[in-house]
Amino acid sequence: MKIHTTIQKWGNSLAIRITGPLKTIPHFTANMPVEIEVNEEGLTIHPLSKKRKLLFNEAQILKGLTAENAHADEIVDIHYREFKNHE
Repeated sequence: MKIHTTIQKWGNSLAIRITGPLKTIPHFTANMPVEIEVNEEGLTIHPLSKKRKLLFNEAQILKGLTAENAHADEIVDIHYREFKNHE
């Protein structure tokens, strides 16, 4: 679907009103969070997808973690050539 409209001034910003079929077909609602992608050709507006629920929380992932099984005992020496300003 294509529609012709005008970009209008809204305070110090520019705005495009989403009216009629434009608001019902993509199921836009007031106060809906959206993602706007801008490229050379223009912009695209997508509803933000709902956050995916993670399988584990941080406490579950870290449960049972020790210095030994996290390999914290393996300290690496940095060679002087790894620094940008070495002589």
